[in-house]
Amino acid sequence: MIALTLDRIAEITQARLGGSARPAELVTGPVVTDSRRVEPGALFVALEGEHADGHDFAESAVAAGAVAVLASRPVPVPHLRVDGGDAEVVAALGRLARSVADRLTGAEIIGITGSSGKTTTKDLLAQVLGRFGRTVAPVGSYNNEIGHPLTVLRADADTRFITVEVAARGQGHIAHLCSVAPPRIGVVLNVGSAHVGEFGSRAAIAQAKGELVEALPEAAGGGVAVLNADDDAVLAMSERTRARVVTYGLAADVDVRARDAELDDAGRPRFTLCVGEHTARVHLRLVGWHQVHNALAVAAAAVEAGADPESVAAALSEAQPLSRWRMEITYSTGGATVLNDAYNANPESVRAALSTLRSLAGAGRSYAVLGHMAELGAQHREAHENVGRFAASSGVTELIVVGDEAAPIADGARSVAAWQGEVRSVADAAEATAALRDRLRAGDVVMVKGSRVAGLEQVAEQLTAQEADK
Repeated sequence: MIALTLDRIAEITQARLGGSARPAELVTGPVVTDSRRVEPGALFVALEGEHADGHDFAESAVAAGAVAVLASRPVPVPHLRVDGGDAEVVAALGRLARSVADRLTGAEIIGITGSSGKTTTKDLLAQVLGRFGRTVAPVGSYNNEIGHPLTVLRADADTRFITVEVAARGQGHIAHLCSVAPPRIGVVLNVGSAHVGEFGSRAAIAQAKGELVEALPEAAGGGVAVLNADDDAVLAMSERTRARVVTYGLAADVDVRARDAELDDAGRPRFTLCVGEHTARVHLRLVGWHQVHNALAVAAAAVEAGADPESVAAALSEAQPLSRWRMEITYSTGGATVLNDAYNANPESVRAALSTLRSLAGAGRSYAVLGHMAELGAQHREAHENVGRFAASSGVTELIVVGDEAAPIADGARSVAAWQGEVRSVADAAEATAALRDRLRAGDVVMVKGSRVAGLEQVAEQLTAQEADK
């Protein structure tokens, strides 16, 4: 973070100094909400939270080196106090992040949104841009009103790029995040049915995602909207922005495209990246067809940030998967491949994962372990049945459906008369593991996917561990 005195932070956050806080003392370290992450010179942000109250850790945070605590009630250590509970503390945190962002005149802020793929795309973009200058990016999926400002506050005068995820739980959320850290470049990946239960329709989701391109500077001011031309709802956002539009996709008439795309034997895409007259080969280390679009989004954003296409292609080919349980492959000693994509799930991402399973398994045996997809509202049954039909049509050898909420997946699969595979319904992750434990053999491929609340990463991890113990 850029060093600031406590009295300046108090002015920015609209807080009052208390607890023997010294106005001229500098905050030079990170801004954190977890007292275990405090370093000398840090500012500790005390949130009441659902499971623990940060105010209870104020003294230990200062003992560990925090200069002060940003709090919503008095604590017996140097602090900056705001009234209004967690909501006002979060608002103060956002004001501090915006002030720091405004000081970072040499840094490009790039925002990424979409129904799926945000974290993977952010990880890729951060690795690519990291070759050209100091880059700050969220850890994991730090993409809400708390994680977003905390990411920005990690930047300093040497930072050249800040890549941020912007997520939405409702209308206006993305607009707010963009007000905290105004992006010059905005990337929209897709508009799917994730969270349709909260938003009500895909059109409403598109409305919310489009807040990113609406927040961009006009073209004359350098604003760039990077849009997926293969998604009609995303492409339509070109009418909602004053920024210059750069398109990417698989068609011949887009600005950044992939040619001759294919998967290698390990399910990793390779293709020719085409940016204007420039072409370069890319061979990703990530798994799945959908990574082609993620990589194209990264290439378009990186080129607009000043990178050359050839270097971008090389960086994409070297980039590693960073976030766990997203198309994560492990290999058991018994020869089975386990594809762990259990971090989250929506209908589009499940279909992408099933397509990858089919490619990886080839003519071999394939097993899909599927849990329920959350936040689909009135579309819950239909969406799950459709996923079951897609799984059966993809030719999966056996479908294991986990939990009562996922039951319509099994119904959908059974409705495909031509399918020669099997479907099995189990209660939980432990039963799913038991159903596969003694059946896997060399060459088999298992894919595990469900919404985060289903906890199906346990299946992948236990299968690998049990296979290794054989």
